[in-house]
Amino acid sequence: MATVPNYTPSVWVRLCHALPRLDLTMQTRDSVFTPDSWEYQQTLLVLSSLSAIALILSLLVVLSFLIHYCCCRRGDSGSGSDEEEEDDDASGHGYSGKKRRGIRCVTWVSVAAVTLCCVAIGIGFYGNSEANDGMYQLTSSLLTANYTLASIDLLVWDTITGLQQSISGPLTSMEELFSGNKPALASTRSCRRLSERVVSLLSSVTLGRGLTSSDGSPGNGSDTIVGLVTQAPTLTATLSPASSVPAPFSPGWAASTLMVNEDYRWLSYVLLLLLDTVVCLFILLGLAKQARWLLIMMTVLAWLALFLSWGSLGLETATVVALSDFCSDPNTFVLNSTHFNSGTSRDVLDYYLTCSRRMSSPFQQLLTQSQRALSSIHSHLATLERDALPRFPKAEKSLREVQQVLNSTEGNFHQLVALLNCRGLNKDYIDSLKGLCYDGMEGLLYLSLYSFLSALAFTAILCSLPGAWRSFSGDSEDYEDSDSESEDPFTSHQDSKRFLQWQPWL
Repeated sequence: MATVPNYTPSVWVRLCHALPRLDLTMQTRDSVFTPDSWEYQQTLLVLSSLSAIALILSLLVVLSFLIHYCCCRRGDSGSGSDEEEEDDDASGHGYSGKKRRGIRCVTWVSVAAVTLCCVAIGIGFYGNSEANDGMYQLTSSLLTANYTLASIDLLVWDTITGLQQSISGPLTSMEELFSGNKPALASTRSCRRLSERVVSLLSSVTLGRGLTSSDGSPGNGSDTIVGLVTQAPTLTATLSPASSVPAPFSPGWAASTLMVNEDYRWLSYVLLLLLDTVVCLFILLGLAKQARWLLIMMTVLAWLALFLSWGSLGLETATVVALSDFCSDPNTFVLNSTHFNSGTSRDVLDYYLTCSRRMSSPFQQLLTQSQRALSSIHSHLATLERDALPRFPKAEKSLREVQQVLNSTEGNFHQLVALLNCRGLNKDYIDSLKGLCYDGMEGLLYLSLYSFLSALAFTAILCSLPGAWRSFSGDSEDYEDSDSESEDPFTSHQDSKRFLQWQPWL
């Protein structure tokens, strides 16, 4: 397992990664993150199917309660009619003691289920916020890494372009002027060869983005940055139409895709949470007002919420397990994935992913040779300025132009050395891992808990609500039992109702 400095898998990652994996044939599989493998996808499907089994169990429980209310209560009402009539004559109201106790029990069960649902909604809002924070940190780190890569390509392109212009312009003019002076001509040709050497060396500094076009000439640096910053994959294909190698991983494109998907995910959960909130609030209102039509409507919405809760739990279970597999050993997946290492050597990826002090930069030899070549060019130009320029004053303009290009090249070179150091890109990589595997993982776990609790709550609600609204009397009946009203927290006060009906101005 490749270690990542400053990153350690959390306890939740290790626990979820240790879960046993079974495929569709119930054979044990390993937990290595290979999303393109059908065997690995089967393990995720099996884990997601657990929520489907739980949904079936919930439906069976609700169905058993519905059968109890629809069938058993008919027999109870037929056999207990005489007892209710005697109780009516004795007490003067339409509810027997047994029926009042049943109403109170059903009402309190509904209230407890709604309370559990409200707790689940609070957990869901917190989990949704945590997951969103993790994805925001991930996309921010990817955009920062994308800017670094774009800056590297821009510096390389500017350096190559400046050196090529000096080769084709001032150095060519100086060779013509120094054609009669062999020492000066030799120094000028040495500057040309060294400049071509630097161009050849810097052309290999790509980090997955080639700077050469299909004909071998250096490409436009602005086009390179567009290919990095712009997130549309089709634009990259238009920049190198003759390339048959799959496009390497683009942090800019990944960040844009993740941001769009995260916006849809966040909005979907907010709507689901609002649906649960509305259902819970109107259930309480229906119980308080004893509005049968409102409870029937909320029962229908509770069925919808039940299916959505178990369905979201299945998706969250598969996502949490897959994310734990990735976060337990992210370097191995990145190094072995062809999508990441196409166009980039494994040594380069390993250098930036681990950033160990014991590892030397894969560009160290290249940068050292380029620095020596630039120093040699400086020496030759100083020799020409000291020996040949007094004899050939017409060459002063061309010599100054070459010196100006060389100074600009050295400035770009020092910035390039700093950007090619592994600390910057490795910090972005660590930040993205922390956002995805810490906050993102925690948020998904809270969302899974929300889905589970809300599914249990709606199961209890669907079991209790039919008994509640079946026990309510019609709107034309009056409730005169003050003892029943005091014991039932949601019984309407009929005296207040009669008072409001008696007042003609209300």
